[in-house]
Amino acid sequence: MKVAGFGFKKDVALASLRDALLAAGGPEGLSAMATVCDKADTESLKQLARECGVPIKAVPADMLASIDTPTQSKLVAEKFGTGSIAEAAALAAAGPRARLIATRVVSKDRTATAAIAEGDGA
Repeated sequence: MKVAGFGFKKDVALASLRDALLAAGGPEGLSAMATVCDKADTESLKQLARECGVPIKAVPADMLASIDTPTQSKLVAEKFGTGSIAEAAALAAAGPRARLIATRVVSKDRTATAAIAEGDGA
């Protein structure tokens, strides 16, 4: 299972999410997209998921806090207890033995991040 994880600002544009996904490696072979629960219903993310033909997995914030990530954002660490929402969401949604195949990348306008993980599923 290949999952793209996303972190983004509240009013993120579809183009920004798409840009981050393409920078992380693109939608080819994705099984799902993932983000923290309170952002899973964001319209631009739902549009991107529809474009790619995959579901969105909503990951509880407390689950993200227990995941170590290779990249670190001080702001994200203070708020969520993990270094990267994108990396942690991708890893959580891809399953217990998941590994990152693309670490966090940032969209050109700096409003979205994406990372991709591969695993056995949850």
